[in-house]
Amino acid sequence: MTSTGTSNSTGTGIRLHAGAPGWALTADVVVVGSGVAGLTAALRCQAAGLETVVVTKARLDDGSTRWAQGGIAAALGEGDTPEQHLDDTLVAGAGLCDEDAVRLLVTEGPDAVRRLIATGAHFDESAEGTLQLTREGGHHRRRIAHAGGDATGAEVSRALVEAVRSRGLRTVENALVLDLLTDAEGRTAGVTLHVMGEGQHDGVGAVHAPAVVLATGGMGQVYSATTNPAVSTGDGVALALRAGAEVSDLEFVQFHPTVLFLGADAEGQQPLVSEAVRGEGAHVVDAGGVRFMVGQHELAELAPRDIVAKGITRRMQEQDAEHMFLDARHFGADMWARRFPTILAACRAHGIDPVTEPVPVAPAAHYASGGVRTDAHGRTTVPGLYACGEVACTGVHGANRLASNSLLEGLVYAERIAADIASAPPRTRTPVPVPHPARPAHPLLPPEARFAIQRIMTEGAGVLRSAASLARAAEQLDALHTEAREALREQGKTAEPGVDTWEATNLLCVARALVAAAARREETRGCHWREDRPDRDDAAWRRHIVVRHDADRGLTTHPTDTAHFPPTVPPFPTAPLAQEQ
Repeated sequence: MTSTGTSNSTGTGIRLHAGAPGWALTADVVVVGSGVAGLTAALRCQAAGLETVVVTKARLDDGSTRWAQGGIAAALGEGDTPEQHLDDTLVAGAGLCDEDAVRLLVTEGPDAVRRLIATGAHFDESAEGTLQLTREGGHHRRRIAHAGGDATGAEVSRALVEAVRSRGLRTVENALVLDLLTDAEGRTAGVTLHVMGEGQHDGVGAVHAPAVVLATGGMGQVYSATTNPAVSTGDGVALALRAGAEVSDLEFVQFHPTVLFLGADAEGQQPLVSEAVRGEGAHVVDAGGVRFMVGQHELAELAPRDIVAKGITRRMQEQDAEHMFLDARHFGADMWARRFPTILAACRAHGIDPVTEPVPVAPAAHYASGGVRTDAHGRTTVPGLYACGEVACTGVHGANRLASNSLLEGLVYAERIAADIASAPPRTRTPVPVPHPARPAHPLLPPEARFAIQRIMTEGAGVLRSAASLARAAEQLDALHTEAREALREQGKTAEPGVDTWEATNLLCVARALVAAAARREETRGCHWREDRPDRDDAAWRRHIVVRHDADRGLTTHPTDTAHFPPTVPPFPTAPLAQEQ
């Protein structure tokens, strides 16, 4: 079965249990998320004259962007070129990058970074006043712009949040997006959301708009240990699946190889030890001090992340160890304090001094290379629904994201989305959402199901996977799903609507889709490591796995014909509402 590239105008009819909206706002565009992708899209939309509303789950600066330590990759240095950046990205993506998408990224990236600087972001500079560039895993040149040593994300977030506030953009903070609204023709008409008891609005409400931009970040909280903040529960991907959108490449979850090891039972967000530490010369070693990555790849510790994560995991298995070590004692105290102050403070807060001892590290869930499938303009398979940043799958990352390409992708594709929305002919009326179908809503899981899902995913669909482990995970996840459905159907009962139950339900939705995709891909490629299928199989699997929800709440999966993404939907009017005369 192959993708046709056509849209589903009726959607699935699936929605979360929630009260009817008690208030509503109207806009040209609603942007969901406040990381680099969301705020860039919002600022560009506003600059184009579009009435724009930003909805974000916590505060404006609480997303994943501010946790980014490494930086932004772009061909900004002397001797570097977009073509070299493209080559490194394609190698990391293990044959599954869409080359056209990558070419857009690397050619438009340098100017996008310059526009970010013009917006107010300050990057570290040399004594001569030029950008101070560093190197990370998979890059053959120094092309990573950073700020505050290892606080790039925090600076990018600061600059964009300041710009949003200074320009008077309408924002709704502490709001969890629930479901997509559509009109009678199946086109986007806005979103429903729940504001968590703060701000101008409270409870369930709606933003009516002909264009919705999903920039909700990742789904790292689907695993027990992750570098992602607590808000990263896959809300955007789950909303898109319920709306009938296609998602792609969910099996490619990047496990960052060097996350501070806090114990085998540690759960939730774990401190990241940036790739840039290895870029400056730190060594990955075992308890005996052996640099075991030497000889496994030409770049040793600076190999692409999937290779380093696999190397660490193999060594842990061989030695029956819970972690390996990152040794950067040769940096000295001054370099640690100047170049990596955030990491130094995090290590010391947990009783480890990297100046005098190796840092215990182990892989943890870090970044979703897959997500809601889009085209070069950020359009999804649902008309009027756009996606950018980690929630999206543009084809840039392929089977494994190249270090520090994520912030750049957020910038470039957010700008492309804003340009696409602004270029459409004006609409003459506010879209009128159709009522949800008169059928039972999606049953909600109890809050404690979150931890069950995380354990299932860590054991069955983590760094190491197999047909057997994925089958067990699917069975256990399906049991949670079936139990909730039967309780709703037979007893009319579901968990009480609320943030914790909506999040648990979203996590189950994305977990089931991820496991389905991972089971379908019967090979090892990039960060998808099948123990029972250890070889890469280009003949059968150099293509993308697409997942959709059907109206019966089941999942369908199919591969694309090639490594290129098929079309999503043709453009249609989603531009600003014309003033009625």
